[in-house]
Amino acid sequence: MKSHQVLPQSPDQIATLQGTAEHWTPQHVLTWAFDTFGRRVAISSAFGAEGMVLIDMASRLRSDFRLFTIDTDFLFPETYNLMDRIEEKYGISIEKQYSLLSPEEQARAHGPALWTRDPDLCCNLRKVEPLRRKLSELSAWITSIRRAQTSARAGAKKIEWDSKFGLVKINPIVDWSSKQVWRYIHDHDVPYNELHNQDYPSIGCTHCTRAVAPGEDPRAGRWSGFAKTECGLHIIEPAPLARAAAAAKCEP
Repeated sequence: MKSHQVLPQSPDQIATLQGTAEHWTPQHVLTWAFDTFGRRVAISSAFGAEGMVLIDMASRLRSDFRLFTIDTDFLFPETYNLMDRIEEKYGISIEKQYSLLSPEEQARAHGPALWTRDPDLCCNLRKVEPLRRKLSELSAWITSIRRAQTSARAGAKKIEWDSKFGLVKINPIVDWSSKQVWRYIHDHDVPYNELHNQDYPSIGCTHCTRAVAPGEDPRAGRWSGFAKTECGLHIIEPAPLARAAAAAKCEP
């Protein structure tokens, strides 16, 4: 990246790109991200099927891309095993971000098994705040979310301003279907989490993830028993100008 290049770093700048970017392929989106932000952009992944697609795509575009994960200390053994396979196959080092509290410290501060009583607080401590610290190092982050996954993601764009964390958010396969994801994995022999073969379509922490029964929603295995479908990383908040406009409409 040229030293004089001005990075897009405001909602208005990103808004001018959105319409065009919606017609880009995932590879085009990734190339734009790498060319625009250089080492100031990184792929965020929990190593689900979608995440593995992005990692493989990125590896075919350049060898020095950055990849990070939020390690909650409660991931499945299969997930940790997949991390080792990723580093070996793609020749990269996964940047791991942790909570400021160890599991033991969290239990002392908030009581044992917090996830059974207040999963939102547990996710905030072990996922959202670690992500916030990681993103403070970056100008943009790349995710593998898809619009069809949850209602909170339905309005996501390929390139958007993330007002929650104050940087650019890039979602190259946001318009893909699950069938497209798995077709890519099989066509390119991409490694994936073995739990996907055991009825785990969405994989998070051991305490809050279960297998999905036939006919259930693919996200039903996450935080089962709670009215919760998101850990908080991908809750889209309106940009400051949009919030101000909405507030003005509500004034008498």
